[in-house]
Amino acid sequence: MTVKLVNFENKTENPHYEGVYDIAPQELQKMMSHVKMIDVRQPEEYVGELGHVPGSELVVLDTLPDHLEKLPKDQTVVFICRSGGRSAKATAYAMMNGLTHVYNMQGGMLLWNDLQLPTER
Repeated sequence: MTVKLVNFENKTENPHYEGVYDIAPQELQKMMSHVKMIDVRQPEEYVGELGHVPGSELVVLDTLPDHLEKLPKDQTVVFICRSGGRSAKATAYAMMNGLTHVYNMQGGMLLWNDLQLPTER
């Protein structure tokens, strides 16, 4: 089994959750083919005006406990939301439940769009 772990060079500590690291959207974009991206917003946000990161999978934050088992333990997981708050919470939750290679995308889809990175709706 190959472990597909990505080491983000520019990760920063999340100011709200201890042990949670934020990664910049630009760095995620470069590495997105090597990570599992989980969008924790509501379904209408996922397809709404901000769109979503191509290749990301929607798992609404409230349903995360039901999906934890399905998250890959041998791959880096990056959580995404609108502004970075819910995804940081999701990252912290995943860590409390034993996932080690989990990150939060800093600034969420607001920053992703500000940087004019590609989206899908």
